[in-house]
Amino acid sequence: MCGRYSLTVSLEELLAYYALEEDAAAALISYGPRFNIAPGQPIPAVIHDGAKLRIGPLRWGLIPSWAKDEKIGWRTMNARAETLRSKPAFRLPFERKRCLIPADGFYEWRTEPDGTKQPIRIVRRDGGLFQFAGLYDTWFDAEGRKVSTCTIITTEPNELMAPIHDRMPVIVPPEQMTMWLDRGTTDTLRLDPLLRPYPADELRAYPVHKRVGNAKTDDPACIEPLS
Repeated sequence: MCGRYSLTVSLEELLAYYALEEDAAAALISYGPRFNIAPGQPIPAVIHDGAKLRIGPLRWGLIPSWAKDEKIGWRTMNARAETLRSKPAFRLPFERKRCLIPADGFYEWRTEPDGTKQPIRIVRRDGGLFQFAGLYDTWFDAEGRKVSTCTIITTEPNELMAPIHDRMPVIVPPEQMTMWLDRGTTDTLRLDPLLRPYPADELRAYPVHKRVGNAKTDDPACIEPLS
């Protein structure tokens, strides 16, 4: 599961990382650093529109184009890598609508010996940006309102994550971003190597304050190591 993450860099840093021009980010009119991003919120996502890369907001929690009710999005914030081809909500997006979701850290809750839950933040060892593998889709409600949504793909944990949680988000290395976003890659078997756990030695984990459990809390204190 991946239910919270952070993206604290500036818009300029984000555009530079993905080599994007400012016009490719025109939809991010309200972008700002975020320290506790939760499902149901709009999140920045990178897609390839067939001509170039673009970045814009997608609501976290995928609503399939065929859905009758948008409430399904609360059950599809994550997509298990093992069932992308078998779950109707994810099958077509996996073939045709893949995205990247920029992040600089994510949270999981570790069960302590006394049964309490301790939030843990996982980041790259160098503190840099990375990106989750995601899927997106477009849905229209009965009034014709367009809603663009996404989900974060998860896989089995690596050695770092296993004591913390039994799942972790799929992290796409920079050298494989082009393959993931390529709209011409409809043979999804080629993508299976990307759906593996990220190398544990490239990540580190540290405990943070339980305040991140409140989705309304979004400030720099959320990412500070617990003293």
